[in-house]
Amino acid sequence: MKNTPLTAESQALSHGDWTQREVLHQRRADNLTAGWRQRQQTGERHAIEDFLFTYYPFKPSLLRRWHPGAGVELERASREERARWRWYTGRGESLVVDAAAFIARKSASLNFIERLMRSTAARPAQFSCFGLHEWAMVYRLTADTVRHANTPLRLSPQETDRVVESHKIACSHYDAFRFFTAPAVGLNTLRPTRENQPAIEQPGCLHAGMDVYKWVIKLGPLIPGELLLDSFELARDIRVLDMRASPYDVSGYGLTPVAIETDEGKAEYVRQQREFSALSQQLRERVVTAITQARIIASQTEVAA
Repeated sequence: MKNTPLTAESQALSHGDWTQREVLHQRRADNLTAGWRQRQQTGERHAIEDFLFTYYPFKPSLLRRWHPGAGVELERASREERARWRWYTGRGESLVVDAAAFIARKSASLNFIERLMRSTAARPAQFSCFGLHEWAMVYRLTADTVRHANTPLRLSPQETDRVVESHKIACSHYDAFRFFTAPAVGLNTLRPTRENQPAIEQPGCLHAGMDVYKWVIKLGPLIPGELLLDSFELARDIRVLDMRASPYDVSGYGLTPVAIETDEGKAEYVRQQREFSALSQQLRERVVTAITQARIIASQTEVAA
C-alpha cells in the first residue's frame, strides 16, 4: 500500500447535495438488508446471508446511517435530526464530524484497525487454503452437531473428514481458526491469535476480506457511507463463495458447490479468491485514506483551538 500524502482539505456539501446522497445511501442500505429484516419477522433462517448480521452483530440501522467522512461540512444541517447524533459538532448552520473527539475516545481501536489494514495490505496474498477452514469447523462432528445443522452436508461425515485429513490446513485468520473443532486445531500449521493478527493476516484470506466491513463500521463517522456499503457488499459476495466452497449443500439456496476436493474446484476457488483479494485491497486503501484524512483534520482542529 502506498503512503497516503499527509494533506487534507475540508470541503462543503450543499444541503441539496448531501441530502440526495443520504437518500440514495438509505435506499441502497434498505435493499441490502431487506432479506434479513423480513426473516426477523417470519423466523426463517438463511445460513449464508444471516452470517452478516449474526457473526457481525451490527444493526441494519447502522448501515442505513450515512456519514460524509471527516472534513466534510454539511450545509444547513443544524436543524436536521443529525444534529443530535454523536460525534457531530456545529459550525454555524452547518455540521461536521468531530474527528478530534472520536479519535481521542477511540484511539486504541483506531490504531489497531489502521495497523491491521496497512500490514495486511502490505503482505503477499496466499492462495492455497482452498477454504478448508469451513471443513475444519465440522471435522469429526456428526451431521446433527455441525454449526449449520439446518443445512445438510453434501458429503458424508466420513468423506468430509477425509477431505480435511488429505489436505494441508493453513488458516491464518483468528476468527475462523477459533471455530475449528478440537481435533482440527492440531492440524492447522499456523496458530493465529488476536494479538498476532496484524503480523500474520494476509489479503488472500476470504475472512480477512469480509472483515473489512467489521473494521469499517467500527470507525463510524470517519468513514464515508459509500465505503461502508461497498465493504458490506463485498462481505456478502465473499460469504457466498465461502459457503459454496464449504462442506455444506447449498443447493437449497439456488447455488452450486465449488468442490474444492477436486482439481477443478480448487482452480475455480482460487480464481474467485484472487478477484476478491484485489477488491479487498482496494477497500483497505480507501480505509487507510479515510483514517489519514481524519487524523489530519483532527490535528488541524486542535491547532486552531
